[in-house]
Amino acid sequence: MNIGINARHLIEHKLEGIGWYSFEILNRMVQLRPDDHFYFYYDRKIKPLVEGKNITNVIVYPSARSPHLFRFWFDVRLPRLFKKNKIDFFFSPDGFISLATSIPQIAVIHDLNFEHYPNDVPKHILKYYKKYMPLFAKRAKKIVTVSDFSKKDICGTYKVDQSKVSVIYNGGNSIYKPLEDNHKKQFKREQNQKRPYFVYVGSLHKRKNIQRMFEAFNDFNKGGKFDLIVIGEPMWGKEFQRTQISSHIKILGRKSGIDLSRWVASSEALIYVSYFEGFGLPVLEGMMAGVPVITSDITSIPEVGGEAVVYVDPFNVKSISNGMSIAIEKCDIYAKLGPIQAAKFSWDKAADELNHIFNHDIIDLD
Repeated sequence: MNIGINARHLIEHKLEGIGWYSFEILNRMVQLRPDDHFYFYYDRKIKPLVEGKNITNVIVYPSARSPHLFRFWFDVRLPRLFKKNKIDFFFSPDGFISLATSIPQIAVIHDLNFEHYPNDVPKHILKYYKKYMPLFAKRAKKIVTVSDFSKKDICGTYKVDQSKVSVIYNGGNSIYKPLEDNHKKQFKREQNQKRPYFVYVGSLHKRKNIQRMFEAFNDFNKGGKFDLIVIGEPMWGKEFQRTQISSHIKILGRKSGIDLSRWVASSEALIYVSYFEGFGLPVLEGMMAGVPVITSDITSIPEVGGEAVVYVDPFNVKSISNGMSIAIEKCDIYAKLGPIQAAKFSWDKAADELNHIFNHDIIDLD
């Protein structure tokens, strides 16, 4: 079998949610299917992050980073390569597929945030999503999504038969694990002048509720005992007002790997109060790191957090502030519950379930 892969999000040092999903899933898929050949289609020249003897990397110009180039890349450039490379089916981790080919395609649609909060997305991007995502959902032979919440949303919003949509939960990066107390103290001493802190990890996107998080932290932290460490970069440019930033809120930009995992594991708690999620990966990785997690009680997040996190109303600043107090008061309880809940999720399990779809839902389809 020749399998085409949308690898546009596999960009070194710039992996965000879909990029990490692509990296974790595809690393495993090429190992699970050694007798198949994978064609990874990139839209720019980069260092490949997934390697294997059964992989051919193909650079497909022009770089598809705007709506008019999305259409050209997927509907003109890729179909020609599908024929040239004799592709049997196409797998797309970001949900974008070609409308100009007859080969079977799997679209991973993580969530439909833009359908519910259109003002959170730039207008030119929103226009493309609103027009084409329903077409992608209709054309795809199979849709994979990452929570029961997202499955119900996709099926209800786009009138897709439930049998066409499979839920495969994400896993977490194995570098997230609890640290001994002495290692936490050492990290805080070296990186944050011994000061205890809460941590947020994620893009500075409007739906991540950054503004209310800042307001809640300032309400909670009136005595100035704690810091709030923000790790992430704006997704669409300026995403929040800076009027709520105090001297105790520190925006560090992008971090990754062991460095990022230590920032999380050495915190008093991870806070992630997004008001719309398809899954909520930072919630899982905070639990894996053995720290209390303060998070939203809506959309997909309760599927991930179970009974192991502190739930708050993401639209209520006082609720978020109270959640911080609860996380501190009951830190030992949540630090123990988190890793137990997190053990229910793994990328190995996700890859096995996706491989089953490849074998039983796609390959037999003409």
